[in-house]
Amino acid sequence: MAIYTTEITSDTLDSDNPIHQRLIKAYYLAQPYIVGNLLEVGCGEGRGIALMQSRCQRYVAIDKVGGVLEKLQTIYPQVEFMPMNIPPMAILPDNSFDRVISFQVIEHIKDDLTFLREIARVLKPGGLALITTPNIKFTLTRNPWHQREYQSHQLKELAEAVFNKVQIKGIAGNEKVMSYYNHNKQAVEKITRFDVLDLQYRLPASLLRIPYDILNRINRKKLQRQDNQLVTGITHEDYILVEEGAKGLDLFCILTK
Repeated sequence: MAIYTTEITSDTLDSDNPIHQRLIKAYYLAQPYIVGNLLEVGCGEGRGIALMQSRCQRYVAIDKVGGVLEKLQTIYPQVEFMPMNIPPMAILPDNSFDRVISFQVIEHIKDDLTFLREIARVLKPGGLALITTPNIKFTLTRNPWHQREYQSHQLKELAEAVFNKVQIKGIAGNEKVMSYYNHNKQAVEKITRFDVLDLQYRLPASLLRIPYDILNRINRKKLQRQDNQLVTGITHEDYILVEEGAKGLDLFCILTK
């Protein structure tokens, strides 16, 4: 699959490995919850489809990049791929899915409340949605690809306006992961110290995306050169589920209709 930006983390570039493993962890954590009809909202390049496919009876995956879905269809012929800009998800009927997963998507959605309402609409009564998103407390700089990021209590309050039960857990890292995180933090701080006018927060996101992507890619490769064993040695098992969302690098949300 093509790699468009550092926001679409590669599962084949060694320098992207710590982020890829962090993202794939959500699918491993989701596995015990998956039954019946499954909808994935924002499947991207299909990072976790192989992990989910055997767990459900029907698998529908939607994303806005139709060309990528065409490629995925040849790899996973039994999955129903639908190109769609969301929200809404108007072509999907009410009460039609037992589970919905949507990993690292809500931060990209302008109308996040409608996004959650649409997920609830297509869920069967008593159905579960599993959502992940970055915990802003651990964000190192503004991500111009994101509409916003959340603290755990902010996302909980938003989701409670839609769902009957809301649990906000966290995906945290062990010492190996946090060593990588701290090395990354130091490298980012060396770059952002030159932003004395705070332009990363004052300029339009569209102007920041190209420099953000270039600097992010350079930084990831630099971290790999400094400690290749650390970067390539991280696996999904180095990420752990914690009960308190505020302690996670990502928020892991369990939402019950």
